Amino acid sequence: MTNDAAHPVRIRVEPSLDGRNRLTTAFRFILAIPHLILVGGPLTVALAWTSSGSQQTDYDWSAGGGVLGAVAAVSAILAWFAIIFTGRHPPGLWGLAAFYLRWRVRSAAYMALLRDEYPPFGDEPYPAALDVAQRDAPRNRVSVAFRIILVIPHLIAIALLGIAWGITSVIAWFAILFTGRFPEGLYRFGVGVLQWNIRVEAYLLLLHDDYPPFSLALAA
Repeated sequence: MTNDAAHPVRIRVEPSLDGRNRLTTAFRFILAIPHLILVGGPLTVALAWTSSGSQQTDYDWSAGGGVLGAVAAVSAILAWFAIIFTGRHPPGLWGLAAFYLRWRVRSAAYMALLRDEYPPFGDEPYPAALDVAQRDAPRNRVSVAFRIILVIPHLIAIALLGIAWGITSVIAWFAILFTGRFPEGLYRFGVGVLQWNIRVEAYLLLLHDDYPPFSLALAA
């Protein structure tokens, strides 16, 4: 298992605790709708289950979200076959998935109240960024073949963390509206959950073969 420091996927969010924009915070969800449509919400890797009145239970999972998320999912399916048969991830498909995740990090940071600057539409500088390393080492075909099974523990963990993150985000929303400040402990927790989520998405999208750590720690 790869530790936090050596993991190929990291996020960098410049802290923004004081002097927050209360007006844009109040209407954040509405302002973020265009990005929500394109790349989904701040936490969309989840394992969900619903029970009907009968004894039948339906299981579903999703990686990413929005229009670009659907495109990235299709590219991951194509890449899965390419890696299984050739041991290589086509550079164009890899770049598409990485582009989507970089955009997602920026929009997710905005939607989760971690930053007040409106995120760009595309690859532009922003105080929340994704670093993902593209390695030349041969791909692990076995882990790629069983990727959806291997990632299940993380999907469960993120589903549970998502509940906690939702609660802390509501608390932070009220804190910003009344005090203009994002509580530091809640801020670090939010960034940690975001990084965990993005690492799992990168793993699902086959950008790398390093198993994500079960950790909220941020690399120095």
